[in-house]
Amino acid sequence: MRPSSRRAFVLSPLALGWLASMGTAATLPVPESLQDALAAALKNGDPLVVLASLEGCPFCKVVRDSYLAPLHKESGLPVIQLDSGSRRAVLDLHGRASTHDGLLRAWGIRVTPTVLFLGPAGAEVAPRLVGASIPDFYGAYLDERLRIARTRLR
Repeated sequence: MRPSSRRAFVLSPLALGWLASMGTAATLPVPESLQDALAAALKNGDPLVVLASLEGCPFCKVVRDSYLAPLHKESGLPVIQLDSGSRRAVLDLHGRASTHDGLLRAWGIRVTPTVLFLGPAGAEVAPRLVGASIPDFYGAYLDERLRIARTRLR
């Protein structure tokens, strides 16, 4: 086998694995009722973590796939996703009919990704985490806000 064809043979499985992983994306729960999702989170002593996302947003994908979905899967952290621009129906914090986009607009969210930390009555119990421009520190920022939110819930 020539060196160039051997290299192609070795790289081919690696390239296929990388390409296959590009199509997989983590998912977060999408609630029918924000009121119910919040009640369940608070019952366990956690804030309800809300990811305001936008379809096709690469920064939203990083926040969801690399930070929030693993936390949800590994620790059971109550995390949900609401999508900007989506007309998907959802009941708001008071049980009234709304849409994902309607809720995000009502909360004044203009940048995606934005992560909110909700406590009793839907009050924000930690500062919002807006954007994802500094990936080296994002995990630390997220951890700090979760610490603040949990402290305020005690």
